[in-house]
Amino acid sequence: MNSLAGKKIVLGVTGSIAAYKSVELLRHLTKAGAAVKVVMTANATRFVGPLTFETFSGESVIQDMFSQPGTSLDHVTLGRRSDLIIIAPATANLLAKIAHGLADDFLSTLILAAAPQILICPAMDKEMFANSIVQANILSLKDRGFILMEPEEGVLASGAVGVGRFPDPLLIMEKALYLLSDHDLQGLRLLITAGPTIEYLDPVRIITNRSTGKMGYALAKTAWTRGADVTLVTGPTHLDPPLGVKVLRVQTAEQMREAVLNDYHDQDIVIKAAAVSDYKPIKKAREKEKKKGSPVAVEMAPTPDILAELGRNKGDAILVGFAAETTNHMANALDKIKRKNLDLIVLNDVSQEDRGFAADSNEVRMIDREGNEEVVPLMSKEDVADRILDRIKGLRTE
Repeated sequence: MNSLAGKKIVLGVTGSIAAYKSVELLRHLTKAGAAVKVVMTANATRFVGPLTFETFSGESVIQDMFSQPGTSLDHVTLGRRSDLIIIAPATANLLAKIAHGLADDFLSTLILAAAPQILICPAMDKEMFANSIVQANILSLKDRGFILMEPEEGVLASGAVGVGRFPDPLLIMEKALYLLSDHDLQGLRLLITAGPTIEYLDPVRIITNRSTGKMGYALAKTAWTRGADVTLVTGPTHLDPPLGVKVLRVQTAEQMREAVLNDYHDQDIVIKAAAVSDYKPIKKAREKEKKKGSPVAVEMAPTPDILAELGRNKGDAILVGFAAETTNHMANALDKIKRKNLDLIVLNDVSQEDRGFAADSNEVRMIDREGNEEVVPLMSKEDVADRILDRIKGLRTE
């Protein structure tokens, strides 16, 4: 299982107004099980006190070359013993230092002496980021093997709107997970569907289901961190797209069918985790239907069975489906895997509140076409995603 548990990470914090967001990043990293050592520049301590980082890391913060007894050579040993160094935020000043080989404090010296991968997350005002000197330094660092995460676009500390915002700390953590993964799915192409679909009764009212897309998004994120080339076809959700994943957004079952069939034949693995509407209204009203106070009958027609269509034309791809059930769980799953020509089916009991739709955790059973079953106990959906991908990987070698 790919995770940050037990990984040794150095978090370098520089003198930017965005330094307070590094605290949130630290909390995400430690919650994921990483051991984090924080190194701050002198100017960083003017924005956030070292005690804040010490509280959440459980470690003393290194501030300069001689701030503590024995730190004069720690820039060498700390770099060698770390799995990853993250500089977040990275100011224009630090970018210039690294690009020109300057080492006048602990952090810049650590970077020059470091052996592991170094992830740099610039954050500054838009004019500074767009400056040709800063861009030349960024290009120079990329050419030298440093990994740079582009800042986001949005409202900056100055009130201006533009590129330069500190990246979402969760996305930085995703990038760290990717960099520390063994990339056992490298070279594989995955198509994953997620979320619900919707069918319109009129311009205001829709028919849909309770799916939030969390399981499909967890699969996409986890597959990407393990090195796969991932395409995510998603119905309407509130979720942010996973880092590094190609995202195709759809609404209706027909739109999802079209998007899936357009990409299907280029894939090694297809995972249909979306909850596609089974029926759609035969007629969609052009205007909002007014309430009349009497019963209304809506004539419905079946939507395309995307999974069955894929099963009829699956070729060499591994095809995985989901079964969201409330009764007769195993019988329904076994019928579906046979009827739709699947290689694996993931069975969900969606009648329980702490798993399945909308929950952050899940408990599933995986059944292959020979009827072999593997039970995945209740755990986070990202951990479930890892288990599902492990099982699919096993199918490729059987």
